[in-house]
Amino acid sequence: MNGISRTAEKRGARPTAPPTAIVFDWDNTLVDTWAVIHTSLNETLTAMGHAPWRMEETRRRVSRSLRDSFPSLFGDRWEEARDIFYAAFEAHHLADLSPLPGAPEILRALHARPVPLFILSNKQGRYLRDEIEHLGWGRYFTAVGGAGDFAVDKPDPGALTALMGLPPGGGGRDIVVVGDTVSDIELANRSDCGAVLFNPDAGARDPKLDGLRVDREIDHLSKTLDLFGL
Repeated sequence: MNGISRTAEKRGARPTAPPTAIVFDWDNTLVDTWAVIHTSLNETLTAMGHAPWRMEETRRRVSRSLRDSFPSLFGDRWEEARDIFYAAFEAHHLADLSPLPGAPEILRALHARPVPLFILSNKQGRYLRDEIEHLGWGRYFTAVGGAGDFAVDKPDPGALTALMGLPPGGGGRDIVVVGDTVSDIELANRSDCGAVLFNPDAGARDPKLDGLRVDREIDHLSKTLDLFGL
């Protein structure tokens, strides 16, 4: 079997073959954006008459795209909340953006290999592209997609097939999804792709991952090349 296997996870072995494509999440997988997300969300919650969240709650609850999560949180006023959130976010997201340790180095190294790299994020597409351009990383990726770019958002497999130009139901274990949230792992499971959990807080796992297939788990991006046998 190509890609990342559960057998490889148990034995600590390298995969039998490199993946044919790697699909990275963006927020808090390649870049640190928890602070600006948390601040913008709490400004929104307060303006909408809700109690603010602690950072731990933000980390636990933020996974899906705004259009998938805000209606259940704010009901019929979700579009008002959306506008408040984006106004707060837009004021700070580039200034507060910083790569996670190892991200620039691993992207340069992977870019030198014959494996296409993709970004699939639940951040609104225009903000995602602004951030990639701000960091000068556009050259590394074959394609990038964010919330609202396709008919559906992550974790719906349709977002992955639209991003990669695959037919409906396309996927496979030779394509590997790397991300830090349940949404990323659910996408990998539903698309039958390899599932790599980026978990810098080693040992602290979201209980919502229970029941989902996690093929490998890494706590630092520097482990990516060896993990993929590249």
